[in-house]
Amino acid sequence: MIDGKRVLGLISARGGSKGLPRKNITNLAGKPLIAWTIEAAKRSRYLDRLVLSSEDSEIIAVARQWGCEVPFIRPAELARDDTPGVEPVLHALGAVGEEFDYVVLLQPTSPLRAPEDIDGSIELCHSRLAPTCVTVTEPDKSPYWMYTLDGGQRLTPLLSGGTYDRRQDLPPVYALNGAVYVADCRWLQENRVFVTQATVAHRMPKARSLDIDTELDLRVCELLMQAPLPETP
Repeated sequence: MIDGKRVLGLISARGGSKGLPRKNITNLAGKPLIAWTIEAAKRSRYLDRLVLSSEDSEIIAVARQWGCEVPFIRPAELARDDTPGVEPVLHALGAVGEEFDYVVLLQPTSPLRAPEDIDGSIELCHSRLAPTCVTVTEPDKSPYWMYTLDGGQRLTPLLSGGTYDRRQDLPPVYALNGAVYVADCRWLQENRVFVTQATVAHRMPKARSLDIDTELDLRVCELLMQAPLPETP
């Protein structure tokens, strides 16, 4: 709870995965991947309740083993590859059985996210009176150094606005890292989207922003856990 506002934590984890089969419960440094998110969420100062949305019986069993509540089963039609990410959240708000002011979506694929990333996002959304807040980080490669290729293999800058030879001259840009999504529940139910021009962004360091999608991501994450990088933005 924050200033009397009730906050629901929601972990969304479907069974299907193309890049890394069964990734939500695959082993990462001795724990199922989803366990890292459950543990971080349970250390949040503001989450009043933490629930799982999943259609997969094995994921549900693992989540319960690690202390996450599973008050409903996600319908199979909301667990397809083409299901928009906001739809399971909207379903959960109706299925959880009580009213909340904020919902915080936490994806299991961000195991390095810390409790302060969750709480910082909630605080920013609430203090700025914003409808939504998402976490971002600086990308490894700036879009100002990206190009498209025409039929003759000639380079065309992806973005206009000049060329930059030195990294320190590049305009600052940020990318969604998928770690935390916060939204005012009523606003989300009306607008059905997390990112708009009214969305505020909570910056996270690259060292905590890794998103697990492939076997390579998993191995890199294990190395980071063994020897953490300095947490510079």
